[in-house]
Amino acid sequence: MKDLKERVVRGGLAKICAQAVTFTLRVGSLMVLARLLEPKDFGLVGMVTAFTGVLYLFRDFGLSTATVQRVDVTEDQISTLFWINILVGAILWLSLTLAAPFVVSFYHEPNLFWVTLILATGFLFNAAGVQHAALLERQMRFTTLAAIDVISIAVSIAISIILAAAGFGYWALVTMSITPPFVMTVCFWLTTSWIPGKPSKQAQIRSLIHFGGTITLNGVVTYIAYNFEKVLLGRFWGAEALGIYGRAYQLINIPTENLNSAVGGIAFSALSRVQDDPHRFKKYFLKGYSLTLALTLPATIAVALFAKDIILVLLGPKWKDSTVIFQLLAPTIMIFALINPLSWLLMSLGLVRRSLNIAFVLAPLVIAGYILGLPYGPKGVALGYSAVLTLWVIPHIAWCVHDTVISVRDILLAVSRPLISGVVAAASAFGLQFAYGQMISPLPRLLLGITILFGVYAAMLLYIMGQKTVYLSLLQGFRKRTPIEEDALASV
Repeated sequence: MKDLKERVVRGGLAKICAQAVTFTLRVGSLMVLARLLEPKDFGLVGMVTAFTGVLYLFRDFGLSTATVQRVDVTEDQISTLFWINILVGAILWLSLTLAAPFVVSFYHEPNLFWVTLILATGFLFNAAGVQHAALLERQMRFTTLAAIDVISIAVSIAISIILAAAGFGYWALVTMSITPPFVMTVCFWLTTSWIPGKPSKQAQIRSLIHFGGTITLNGVVTYIAYNFEKVLLGRFWGAEALGIYGRAYQLINIPTENLNSAVGGIAFSALSRVQDDPHRFKKYFLKGYSLTLALTLPATIAVALFAKDIILVLLGPKWKDSTVIFQLLAPTIMIFALINPLSWLLMSLGLVRRSLNIAFVLAPLVIAGYILGLPYGPKGVALGYSAVLTLWVIPHIAWCVHDTVISVRDILLAVSRPLISGVVAAASAFGLQFAYGQMISPLPRLLLGITILFGVYAAMLLYIMGQKTVYLSLLQGFRKRTPIEEDALASV
């Protein structure tokens, strides 16, 4: 593929800009809905999504990732994978529909029956667009993908706010969950103009299914590790406790989710294209890894230092019990920034079996951590969750990079500059925050603190740590024009 670097950089700009917009939309919607709805409304929907989240991992059976990862793929293969995705979506829809009475019985909440049935339809919407999205990724049409992402989120947020203001309660959140897959699938079909053909027995998809199945199983194990605590909190502490924990957890995950969404798809596509070129592979990976960490670290520090003001400004006074949970979960922002990009490394090299083995070790450790904290409620769960992940991060990195072109030393060098910059910025912001204390109201205090933090951090990273040239080269890449390439199907 010609001009891969320029396409990656320009695609990265589009995705980052889109994620900045979606970040603003998500935070804005959180602020509005937190004031229109009650913690129990969020908790009720959270009870069901703890179950649907597991099934959601089966939505494409990893087949979209398999489509992107392969250097060559035929139209027969993509068409066959499309119909497999439709079958998987129908099975998931039926499974969740039949599970609705169990969900009601498990939580002792009759209102969850219809919530579960409505949320189940999302699997059908999603299944119809999986391979179309994969085609856009193969073509590296990241600007199109970014635009579709923004449109789907904006539409879902607008509808949910209207419903919440009209007094529909938790149904506003249900609608917010099922609208994006519907809107995205419609957009995918319109932008690709690809019509799937008939499934073919000669498509030779066994290796693709094996690859996708391993990724799916890995995702299921990881999801359980990171989300089973919500099931436990809902079961033993109730909808309100889960709602309070869930809002803190959601707010914590917005920075890493947005960045991973912005950089992850581009990085995986690019790394898959250069998997046979070790030098370029290493260079691309470390630049993406360093960028993700550099953008995430100040968010970790901001949460730790300004938790009380963030909760008060974004969610309002009735969510003050989320503050301590928010602070206890703060380390996970940086931990996920350190370990999530390693999945790009493993998947693009085809090392999905190693990724699965890592998940099988990680899951019981994390679950044990928050089970130990469960008797102490949401705060105990948050502490156990963060503590185990903090202890796990170094072994995780070492295991992932073993026998690859990336070394632990490479990772430590990539981490060192943002980390030193972050320590200095945190000390500066904390000192000034201590000085001005309670003399000003929460919003201006928060804005001032974040401005100081990010200003000092940027100055340290760009000038003292010598990273200015790195980011200038990225900006130069944004301005370069990239020739239009053939689409994925024309190249096979």
